Amino acid sequence: MPSDTLLVAAVAGGGSASAALDLRTRRVPNWLTLGITTVGLTFAAANLTTTSMAGALAGFAVGLLLMLPGHLVGATGAGDVKLFAAIGTLLGPAGIAVAFVYTAILGGALALVVAVNRGRLNDTLEETATLVLTAGANVAKIERPSADNRFAYAPAIALGTLAAALVR
Repeated sequence: MPSDTLLVAAVAGGGSASAALDLRTRRVPNWLTLGITTVGLTFAAANLTTTSMAGALAGFAVGLLLMLPGHLVGATGAGDVKLFAAIGTLLGPAGIAVAFVYTAILGGALALVVAVNRGRLNDTLEETATLVLTAGANVAKIERPSADNRFAYAPAIALGTLAAALVR
């Protein structure tokens, strides 16, 4: 019988591990995203959750497509994109779409907290507006090492995907 408890536990475990590693190393390692993907596909193949194999593959694709534009304009790292797609194998396409909304809200809140703590709220708001309005024309300025605006995004992904798993 499919288990939502197992799904929530897998999302929570994968998200927690990713957040902890991202906070410590500023990376989400490939071995972890591959492991989460493998768990999601295995659960689907064995009918251990309510996500079918087609749903798991579609969840991966939707997760990838939702996060990739942010990476292309320099707003997120490649590890974040892979993590989100990997968790899509657990949540399926509708679940990962809901998770995207939660993650974006939490990520925005986290960005504001980081900006306030670093004393750069005005700069962050101006650079974000320019990033959005120009489709990334100011990426080079944002990406410079002295900008002090990068932060671990996996915690927002972990919380956003967990929220989506809990409301399924």
